[in-house]
Amino acid sequence: MATDDLLHWRSEFPILANSVYLISHSLGAMPRRARDRLEEYADTWASRGIRAWAEGWWELPRTVGDLIGRIIGAGQGEVVMHQNQSIAQATVLSAFDWRSPRNGIVTERLNFPSNLYLFHALEQEGARLVTVESDDGMTVPLDRLLAAIDETTRLVSVSHVVFKSAFIQDIAAVIRRAHEVGALVLVDLYQSAGTLPVDVRALGADFATGGSVKWLCGGPGAGYLYVRREHWDSLRPRLTGWMAHRAPFAFEDRPIDYAEDAYRFLNGSPNVPALYAARSGYEIVGEIGVEAIRAKSVRQTQYLVSLADAAGIRVAGPRESSQRGGTVTLDVPSGHAVAAALAARDVLIDYRPGAGIRVSPHFYTSDEELDSFVDHLTQVMASPAGRSAGAVRSAVY
Repeated sequence: MATDDLLHWRSEFPILANSVYLISHSLGAMPRRARDRLEEYADTWASRGIRAWAEGWWELPRTVGDLIGRIIGAGQGEVVMHQNQSIAQATVLSAFDWRSPRNGIVTERLNFPSNLYLFHALEQEGARLVTVESDDGMTVPLDRLLAAIDETTRLVSVSHVVFKSAFIQDIAAVIRRAHEVGALVLVDLYQSAGTLPVDVRALGADFATGGSVKWLCGGPGAGYLYVRREHWDSLRPRLTGWMAHRAPFAFEDRPIDYAEDAYRFLNGSPNVPALYAARSGYEIVGEIGVEAIRAKSVRQTQYLVSLADAAGIRVAGPRESSQRGGTVTLDVPSGHAVAAALAARDVLIDYRPGAGIRVSPHFYTSDEELDSFVDHLTQVMASPAGRSAGAVRSAVY
């Protein structure tokens, strides 16, 4: 096997001692130091009380956001933290008048459902939703996506990496086309940030959102929002709150006077303990560098594809590494049952209807774990229970 300098990070992630952990596309492993950060939060609350707000808590949405900013190519103070990506996306969406003639939202059918639910809800406010179809349930034809963007489009909202299949979309081409016709672009980085290099400023993205749960190893409760600095003055989100006020402690009882900086895209009080916990994963990813993580990911996902081929298991997602994020999707019969059987063996992957099982090495994964996964998978599929389950696919598959 290849020499792997990143394996020294394995000791930082306790779960790796007892599990074959190939599910970082869903929940990244917890860094050991995250426990220390949560103890720091508890000690600060216990000892400093109300003083903690002035001693760092109030600034956490920005200081933690800066850690994300360095990973996704944003500038200092251009990323703020939210409780989750849905809140971050909803904040952006609330800044537009959907009753105007330019009321189109262009997105892909393969966008994450939580985003789609928000877009459909805006139809009640006058938005016109244009959903680009996929022919294979795994990829989105770029020409079809570009053709859907026209002079009536207000916002294009697309995933950098499709969650079901890890298909990488050509975000640069989407942004160029949108800007040609005067539309703005909201990019979902949830399945790319931390495993695929991205530079939001170089791309010219207007907005970007994501969360900490997956490749960033930051745990739940910490989403993020990037807004291109040129848009700050012109956007007035209706989903707002006291942290977005220019003078929040004036407690004014009239319409909000928005902050001049990225705090204008916040709302209520932050999820302080989640922000403490999230910092550890961001710091580790930043220290390693996403370029190094991507290089290892390309090698290991390609190795996993070759193992699947040798075992006669169909790869459902992109086969070319240039089109694939950090996940390999495998088409196995009764994927839900297979995922459960593997979990019973402490081999952790997951299943998504209409796709298959999703398998993801990360920077802390050894090549031997990929061998072990395929061994366990073939054993499960060959077992009496596996053969019985494989005779008929799940009704939702």
